[in-house]
Amino acid sequence: MCAWCGVATTYPWPTEDELSAAYTGWYRPAAGRFGRFGDTLFNRVRAQRSQLIDDLAPPGPILDVGAGEGTLIDALRDRGRDAVGLDPYTGRSDFLAIEPEAITGEWAAIVFWHSLEHLRAPTRALRAAASALRPGGLLLIAIPNPSSIQARIFGDRWFPLDLPRHLVHVPAHALLGYLRQLELEIRRVSYLRGGQVVFGWLHGLVGSISPRLDMYDALRIKEARSREMPPPVRITTIVLGVLLFPLACIGSIIEVVARRSGTLYVEAIAWRVESS
Repeated sequence: MCAWCGVATTYPWPTEDELSAAYTGWYRPAAGRFGRFGDTLFNRVRAQRSQLIDDLAPPGPILDVGAGEGTLIDALRDRGRDAVGLDPYTGRSDFLAIEPEAITGEWAAIVFWHSLEHLRAPTRALRAAASALRPGGLLLIAIPNPSSIQARIFGDRWFPLDLPRHLVHVPAHALLGYLRQLELEIRRVSYLRGGQVVFGWLHGLVGSISPRLDMYDALRIKEARSREMPPPVRITTIVLGVLLFPLACIGSIIEVVARRSGTLYVEAIAWRVESS
């Protein structure tokens, strides 16, 4: 961990083979993750983000770094946007085959939606993205916040640690400070819009009762679980999740008000407005 900025890296650093294995198999099975209804709802929520980006970004192409299966890209294209994805662990042939720190061109918006923490060189990727934004271009970021209250309480059980896929763990103040160094104008900061706030609490609370109770696995279909979960264990996990949901909401409200929630959401623009 950096003593000055608080940024931490995963140790030991995973090998390329370990990372490739971590993104295959149960993590992204062909059968989906949450069943037909759950996957439909999950993709619909992701697709709704396209309206926000389309409204905020100036005319021009949009790049989604860490695009996954391309739900956001497809939704942006349906809106008439020229949108491109970048993700080394999906098989889409229409995605860019470059490292994020090699981003060039002139983009109306570049999105890092829960992808920055997956990158080997996040600062270089942000620097490249800032340079590749056209004047007035939008940089949109959502990232887990290791300086959150839930991260401090749950420690190694904190859901957004997601080892070994999450390589860097960036506190909110460090990310905001670096964006200012890049001379980006930070337009909006939210400790709620980045998602996973309530679920971070819920996953941690349930897991605190027993390490066998994994809320994330319980919500996923059998093929998409990190380990075997017998039906009684799954039912117990879900029941406890329902019972603890109000407490998770209370914890979320407290940390959002304190500006120390489990995720950070940032909208930044590639210009500075001079004060008169």
